[in-house]
Amino acid sequence: MNGLRKLARLIFFGNYFYGLCVVALAIEASLQQHFPLNSISFYVLLFTATVLYYSKAYLVTETSADSANIRSAWYGTNRRAILASQYLLAVIFILIGSFELLKVWRAITAMDDSEWFLVLVFPFVSVLYYGFSHRGKAYNIRNIGWLKPFVIGFTWAGLVNVYPAIYQHLLTGTHFMPDVSAIFLFVKNFMFISILCIMFDIKDYDMDYNVQLKTFVVKLGPLYTIWLVMIPLSLLGLASFLAYAAIQGFSAGRILVNTIPFILLTAIGASLHRERTIFYYLVIIDGLMLLKAICGIAGVLYF
Repeated sequence: MNGLRKLARLIFFGNYFYGLCVVALAIEASLQQHFPLNSISFYVLLFTATVLYYSKAYLVTETSADSANIRSAWYGTNRRAILASQYLLAVIFILIGSFELLKVWRAITAMDDSEWFLVLVFPFVSVLYYGFSHRGKAYNIRNIGWLKPFVIGFTWAGLVNVYPAIYQHLLTGTHFMPDVSAIFLFVKNFMFISILCIMFDIKDYDMDYNVQLKTFVVKLGPLYTIWLVMIPLSLLGLASFLAYAAIQGFSAGRILVNTIPFILLTAIGASLHRERTIFYYLVIIDGLMLLKAICGIAGVLYF
């Protein structure tokens, strides 16, 4: 049991689970947009980029081995191992990224302005999330509490919906122009992940309140956030999917399997009036991303 506990902490605290979720959601998005799946190396790039991004942030902020917070204590205790993992992942990302870049270099030089915008807007927003300094001024949208979950949702949706599609078009030498279906699927992931981020703000309520970070939870309180923000957004997402499914003529089986994540999202959101452990958030709540991907993939393949 001790070994399983250590493995679970490595997977979830080390952000490897986020990398797995990104790959699964990217596969789901490609299948739902009727694009061929990308190469294994492309998904390795998504995985490594995700783990590198999240772990870098935690290495900066979670460093005390004596902290009462078990995640902070874990990063403090395992700092050397995580740094070694970061260096290894960075080397893998650079090598595979260089190889993939050479494959599509000519197509990249032929991209139009709209494609360049789609390629650059998501990393730009992700940099702004943690901020940077310029001429003595700090720019950081993470401190805009109500905006924070939507920034994360927007970036994740770009990574799993837009990048795999653009890469497929680069391989075939064609231009990417999102259609209505692509836009809807982007918004669906954007809203789903944004709601999960609002759930995490409930976990951080005391800390955010003390530093006066004006998240929805700090402004409204946990209960009002659950019933006035999270659950209405979850139900709106479910209603939007049902309308889209009806327009697209999905089968009953495909509709049913794709509603499971939205139903659980609403039910789990309602359960957050009780205090939950960090593993509840990392395994159950973040696990909804993996469940959503599995249900979406199953809906395409079997229905």
